[in-house]
Amino acid sequence: MRDHRGVSREELQQSALVAVAVLLVLGVVAAWSVLIPGVSAWENVIAAVIGSLRLTGPVAAAFAAWVAVRRRRGARRRPRSAWQAMRAPLAVAVVVAASFTATVLVMAVRTVLTEQAGGLLPSGLMMGIAGLTLYVTLGWVIGWLLPWTITPVFAGLGCYGLFTWLARGQTWTDRLAPATREPYDVFRGLSATAFTDQSLWLLGVSTALLLGWAALVTRQALALAGALLAVLAAGTGMARLISEPASISAQRVVYSCQEWPITVCVHPGMRTGLPELGSAFVKIASRLAGTPGEFSRLEQRPRSDDATISSGALPIHVDDLSTGFADAAADEFVERLARQCDGSPAAGYRDIVIAWLRGKPLPGGPLPEHQYAAAWFSGLTETQRREWLRLNYADFAACRLRSEHFGGQAVQAAQPFQPAQPVQPVQPTQPVQSVQAGELASPGQTNRVRRAGHSGRATGHRHRIGRANGLSHREGSAPRDADGDRRLARPSRHD
Repeated sequence: MRDHRGVSREELQQSALVAVAVLLVLGVVAAWSVLIPGVSAWENVIAAVIGSLRLTGPVAAAFAAWVAVRRRRGARRRPRSAWQAMRAPLAVAVVVAASFTATVLVMAVRTVLTEQAGGLLPSGLMMGIAGLTLYVTLGWVIGWLLPWTITPVFAGLGCYGLFTWLARGQTWTDRLAPATREPYDVFRGLSATAFTDQSLWLLGVSTALLLGWAALVTRQALALAGALLAVLAAGTGMARLISEPASISAQRVVYSCQEWPITVCVHPGMRTGLPELGSAFVKIASRLAGTPGEFSRLEQRPRSDDATISSGALPIHVDDLSTGFADAAADEFVERLARQCDGSPAAGYRDIVIAWLRGKPLPGGPLPEHQYAAAWFSGLTETQRREWLRLNYADFAACRLRSEHFGGQAVQAAQPFQPAQPVQPVQPTQPVQSVQAGELASPGQTNRVRRAGHSGRATGHRHRIGRANGLSHREGSAPRDADGDRRLARPSRHD
């Protein structure tokens, strides 16, 4: 049976059921993709269901435009009152709101079964419904004014492009879109006041558009007066949104902590990640013990928070609890221990220490000295490495590591220090003196052999070499101490 507008009620009911099913599936998929992985907080659910409007909103606008095109083509007479004209778009809005409610219930099932941080914000749910109402109103007006077959597609794509542009705007325009301010931060939370002002703006604009359309169709002044009042309400909400500061101060958080093996504290919505974080940082804590980087407590902090924390505690950044979150937090923490070296040779030495702190294989580096340093450092025991870091932590943090820190002078340090001797020139006219086998009988007979031989020739030869190298007779024959240095001869009476 068809009504006086030429659209069967059975067809409208079937279309409504299909729309609810499609919007529910899209809403759940979109909301699940917006959820911050591992965060057990009601605000995370609210932000997810509002974020789903980016997909469900354009689909709702296309559905409303499709119904409006069918109604416009089947309409035989003008509606007599604004209420008669507004019943169809309001029915579409109710169908879309029902799909949004079903999405919220599906997302809340998992949330209710586990302990969640924070509380449910009714103003956030109201803002989501207000945003969908605006999508429906825009789709309905576009479909009525342009009763073409392709109009629903244009309505959906146009709404998607418009609100995506508003949400990504760098100015105050992002506050006018039916979306949350991104990125969502668990420490800053969501503002109930902002949701209320946003709902006032969205409902005011929707009501003004719908009543303006009804006044155009019915030619009634009362509908036009209602549209003007709705414009005032929308203006009030927009003024409150613009005057509100863009940044929301960080909320006070009661941390959830794990005391063993080290103290790690995170947002209560991320407490399920405490065991993995403790395992990732316990080795780093043991290797930094006794150094200026030693810590006894780690606290999760927002990236934009520069406030000082308690003594002995260091900040860590954990954005979510996706796979590998603990290793990512540990890598970022270790990278902050020493400043970047800007491609200097010290960067290779810094990478060796960083890799050890992370528990990763030591890199060879681009230079031969880096490869030697990695081999030398890998030869140390774990205790020796910790002692090495304790002694050289200042140079490591300031990027002043050199080859000397990694055994570059190990061979020279193992031998007594000897000053460099000038190279004695070989006299081509002097034949090489052969040594008799009997003269090397034993080290103890060396002095006697020299005394028994003709030492005058050898002494004269040494004097000539000493004068050739700029040494006097006394300097050339001065005795040496245990370190190889010449001792100054005691002045004689003749001097």
